[in-house]
Amino acid sequence: MKYIKKVGTYGAGIGLGALLAVGLGGCQQRTDEQAAAAQPQQKNAFVVIEEVKPGKYKVAEEFPAKETRIILKKLDGTEKVLTREEMDALIKKEEAKIENGTSPLTSPEGAQVAQQGGLSLGEAILASAAGAMIGSWIGSKLFNNPNYQKTRRAGYKTPTAYNRSVNSFKKGARTSASRSSSTRRSGFFGSSRSSTRSRSRSGFFGG
Repeated sequence: MKYIKKVGTYGAGIGLGALLAVGLGGCQQRTDEQAAAAQPQQKNAFVVIEEVKPGKYKVAEEFPAKETRIILKKLDGTEKVLTREEMDALIKKEEAKIENGTSPLTSPEGAQVAQQGGLSLGEAILASAAGAMIGSWIGSKLFNNPNYQKTRRAGYKTPTAYNRSVNSFKKGARTSASRSSSTRRSGFFGSSRSSTRSRSRSGFFGG
């Protein structure tokens, strides 16, 4: 009897240890989720850039998308989808101007330039949400620069277009975080039970 009691006590200890491990794992998972939520959300963007004057452009519309795509609307009414090679080449060209301090994006007068006349095509791309993904390698030179933030806002065709873009990406980030949290919550017991039932049905003879 004493042996059985010891085994029972030992088994209870294992059960408690397992529960503690699961509980700690859950706490760690919540901590990881909170840390992930604090990080900026990387998203793809569908962007429409419009030529407002010969060789000058503004962001007309943009919203989250499954893949980044930029549509260029020219003054003559024609439209073109920019290739990734074209985007990279334009941003590389702008990078040189940022490096030598001649880019309106980082200039104190940049917002006024963008407001009154528009930006070059490369500058307009970097002012859009797509620029944060395509030109990520120069992000540190832009995104912490207050002049860039002002110029970026002025680089949209209208204040409404800018506000609509900001709100759509915020909404997309909240939806993504909510969906991710819901998936994780259903994981440990919910999915394991369903997979167990599935295996029992399809078992030996089911395939």
